[in-house]
Amino acid sequence: MARRSKSRQVAVQMLYQVDLNPDTEVTEIKKMIAERISDQQLIDFAWSLYAGVMEHRQELDLKIQSVAANWRLNRMAATDRAVLRLGAYEIVKTETPRGVAIDEAIELAKKFGDAQSSQFVNGILDKIHSD
Repeated sequence: MARRSKSRQVAVQMLYQVDLNPDTEVTEIKKMIAERISDQQLIDFAWSLYAGVMEHRQELDLKIQSVAANWRLNRMAATDRAVLRLGAYEIVKTETPRGVAIDEAIELAKKFGDAQSSQFVNGILDKIHSD
């Protein structure tokens, strides 16, 4: 697994954790990231992704909702929501090349989602990218 891919994977796990357990403390998230990644640069990258999504979560959710035809965010699988939020964040708020952000999100959807998750994530992020 590519180095930054591992950070993205851990960021998605933390986003999922907070989605299901909103009272999870920031210190607990930082601890869980550090337990899963040994390289400090990758820990920092995972944290920056997590923190960035959380800072812009409302805006990202509105963006996702605006392109997700016939899907309400709260009806999506929690794993898909976490992957979509991370992918949308990288597309909208970072310098990550758009193709890389989408490809990484598709791989995360394959890893954490069901059989249709990767196509679902691809379709939504492609629409966000096109906006």
